[in-house]
Amino acid sequence: MTTFDDRKDKYEKKFAHDQGLQFRVQARRNKLLGQWAAELMGYEGEKAEEYAIAVVKSDLEEPGDEDVFRKIRGDFDRTGVAQSDHQIRRHMEELMAKAVQGLREEG
Repeated sequence: MTTFDDRKDKYEKKFAHDQGLQFRVQARRNKLLGQWAAELMGYEGEKAEEYAIAVVKSDLEEPGDEDVFRKIRGDFDRTGVAQSDHQIRRHMEELMAKAVQGLREEG
């Protein structure tokens, strides 16, 4: 292999690794978000855990965070939880930071 091929392989491996980390961070954030939303909607136990998993799965609908936001917004509207769009988005950002920190602590 040439030096160029070596660099290309390293770049591709790093890219794949970074994408995997990003997926794990987003999934962790979405689970935390689902747990937060479930608590506000009065869900407990298994129902709360199922809801958190549903929030994680909602992120697979399209790229970005809008699919997750729409799920939370719609569920809050349906159950009468008073949270503004700004509050939901701010909480999404806070939980993203918490998810990153948690992943760092795992090593």
